[in-house]
Amino acid sequence: MAGPAVRARGLRKAYGSRVAVDGISLEVRRGECFGFLGPNGAGKTTTMRMLACLSERDAGELAVLGMDPHSEPRALKARLGVVPQEVNLDLELTVLENMLVYARYFGLRAGPARERAMDLLRFVDLHERADDTVVKLSGGMQRRLQIARALINEPEMILLDEPTTGLDPQARRMVWERLRDLRAGGTSVVITTHYMDEAERLCDRIAVIDHGQVVREGAPAALVREEVGAEVLELRTEPSGAAALAAAISPSHLVEGEILMAFGDSAHDMRARADGAGTPFEMVAERRATLEDLFIVLTGHSLREDSSD
Repeated sequence: MAGPAVRARGLRKAYGSRVAVDGISLEVRRGECFGFLGPNGAGKTTTMRMLACLSERDAGELAVLGMDPHSEPRALKARLGVVPQEVNLDLELTVLENMLVYARYFGLRAGPARERAMDLLRFVDLHERADDTVVKLSGGMQRRLQIARALINEPEMILLDEPTTGLDPQARRMVWERLRDLRAGGTSVVITTHYMDEAERLCDRIAVIDHGQVVREGAPAALVREEVGAEVLELRTEPSGAAALAAAISPSHLVEGEILMAFGDSAHDMRARADGAGTPFEMVAERRATLEDLFIVLTGHSLREDSSD
């Protein structure tokens, strides 16, 4: 039986005095969609660059598709598809020309390369734009072209760094559909994201990363249930009374200024305890617990907050 798509043990990377990845250990299973979730600067992109043979690790062990990115980069790159954060297409070339130029890097012959390129353009719904220059495409279309181009070598695993950042909702949904199709076809998919709904919709498992370390790893729904509970009650109260009110509502809570967030299995029951606590408050929300709440519980700050590391 084939081993995991990724196995990392004590992975570390520093840039001068700044430690970007600080001892990460994890496994990505074959055929799953795995997500790195964390704020900007948490170490997600650095980790992806090490997986993609683009950055050398300083310490630790790393195997990608059973190969060491340090000692076997050329052979490994032939089995990977990589979609970076930035748009790195040739804007003055046509959509099809971008595909064909990239195919040459993998030694594909002209005829099979053209056939493969057109199949992939149909997959991402860009076949009717094959003769248009890339500069004429919208941001969402360019992102889909990057995904199609990354698949030209029929990779076993595709790495996508924040694949939908800056896209409108319709473009994001189309990218999601294509990534689901890839996973359904057996391709291992690894993404970084700071969008809660993206991780919840796409990922079989996630690693929550903060300050270069894995804080928790597992299935999104299971992690939320274990660490947060099912529901959240948000109240506005005077800071002087927040601690007493929080203690009366739930042992799991967070106070940020005037806002009290209480976590538990039933927002209705927590509201009843709040009503009986004798401390004035204003109702803000009763809602389902999310990955955003998970990150706040684990790290004490918002997922979208920039990290200082």
